[in-house]
Formats: sequence, C-alpha cells, structure tokens
Amino acid sequence: MDKIIFATANQGKMKEIREILSDLDIQVLSLKDAGIDVDVVEDGATFEENAIIKAKTIMELTGEAVLADDSGLEIDYLNKEPGIYSARYMGEDTSYRVKNANLIARLKGVPDEQRTARFVCAIAAAFPDGRVVTTYGTVEGIIGYEERGNNGFGYDPIFYLPEYQQSTAELTSEKKNAVSHRGRALSDMKKYLKRELKP
Repeated sequence: MDKIIFATANQGKMKEIREILSDLDIQVLSLKDAGIDVDVVEDGATFEENAIIKAKTIMELTGEAVLADDSGLEIDYLNKEPGIYSARYMGEDTSYRVKNANLIARLKGVPDEQRTARFVCAIAAAFPDGRVVTTYGTVEGIIGYEERGNNGFGYDPIFYLPEYQQSTAELTSEKKNAVSHRGRALSDMKKYLKRELKP
C-alpha cells in the first residue's frame, strides 16, 4: 500500500490530515487529487456509520484503501445539535460565519456552565479485502461568545478550550492536531496503518 485516499474535498481538513499522517511513508490523496467527483449519501444515524458509508463507497469505486471521517459539533444545551448534521446545518452552502453567529445567538444569556460542547470525530478505513476499521476521538469545551482566531475552519472559532483559554482557531496547528477530536481519532488510526505498512 503506497497510497490511501481520504474521502474529503475539504482543503482545511486535508491540511490537518496530511500534517498528522506526515510520518507515514504513504501518499495521502484527497477526492480531488484522485479525480473523484461523487456525492455520497450520508444517511447513517451516527458519526461512525456515516464515516463507514463514505469509506466503503469510495473504496468500492476505486479499489483503493480509503479513509473517511465524519465529524461534528455537539452542543449540550441545544440537545446535541448540530451533531451529525454539522456540515449540513442551515444548508451546506451557508457560510460558517453565519452558522457560528446563529449558534451564538441561540445561546444568548446562557451561562458558561451550560455552554458545554464537544467536537466528535469518527474515522473509518475501508480496505479492498473487505476489512473496515474505525477509530473515534472527542474534545470537550464550551461555546464562546464570539468568533476568535484564524487558524481553524468550520466551528473552530466558537469552540473554546478553557484549559488553554483559547478557541481551537487560536491554537497553533501542532497544538490543535495534538488535542483535537480529529487529531485523536487519526492518531489511533495511524497506529493501525503503521502495522499495515510493515513489510
């Protein structure tokens, strides 16, 4: 196995993924790199189910080993919204600036102790021999009162980590990759891939 496809077209996500997997002697391709333009229907009920659906669909299409993630933001006060609908919340074409402003507005007047939230990430690996492996990562925080930071994407500017007194968009790439939901899930997946790559 000299390459693996990561089933995303999100360039911000690909940057993080390549940084975390950089010590693997393997080429990590995005859907765009692999010349794949397909809409996968993510109709699973959990992050894990959606990641498996994406990974298996692209693996069956290409015959290559494929990684896919499904990740999102769960806000306890809002009954864990937007959850598995994080990317589709308020419409896929709605900017995250608008989405973030909406979530902050919905938490108006809610005190810190009730603004608890987490980022969740499930990663699935689908191999041509039919094996499917999944890993899972979370990071706990609270929803901030305004957007802060330019290092992240999506909901990062409103997701605040009290122990660092920063949003995830204010963390350095190295720190974010070490503590983030995606970083944790990918680190566990990387251990599995390292075993796969042993001659």
